[in-house]
Amino acid sequence: MVLVNNRANILNCALQLFALHGYDAVGVQEIVEAAGITKPTLYHYFGNKQGLLETLLNEYSEQLLSSVTNAVIYERDLPRTLTRIATAYFNFAQANSTFYRLQLSTWFAPPASAAYKVVARINEKQYRLLEDLFIRAVEQHGNMRGRHQAYAATFLGMLNNYISLFLNGYTQLSDELVHQAVHQFMYGIFS
Repeated sequence: MVLVNNRANILNCALQLFALHGYDAVGVQEIVEAAGITKPTLYHYFGNKQGLLETLLNEYSEQLLSSVTNAVIYERDLPRTLTRIATAYFNFAQANSTFYRLQLSTWFAPPASAAYKVVARINEKQYRLLEDLFIRAVEQHGNMRGRHQAYAATFLGMLNNYISLFLNGYTQLSDELVHQAVHQFMYGIFS
């Protein structure tokens, strides 16, 4: 049982530190001190600091991607589907705000950095889910043809901007904000 607790403790301490200071600013020594363990214990579970980041991003992102995958099911009603997606992102960000802050900070890390390379695979999966949705929606919304990449980037960017505002205390993620975001986005598609 101690093994599971050690692993979870290391993950939690690293998540807190990475989200607060940024991945590159946190050293292994700082993580092991916060977790009350030794470096060999961290290396046993994760191999190195990058392995620890990969584990964090993969485990949390699996939950996010599962939620978004369920929400992105298109039933010929784009506003309803986008509402489900926005709700999934907002709910996940509220429940996992420290992780979401880490994800966003690695998302905008320098392209050659270890953090960016790890998160890029996860970001790609999110974009693909949304691109596929917009490709499927072309049948009902012909003016969207060939714009699936731009729509995926714009919609996800808008959601992440609202989540950033929430993470920094400028707004609350609510059903009203979901409605506003989807309406704003759909207005852009229809114009």
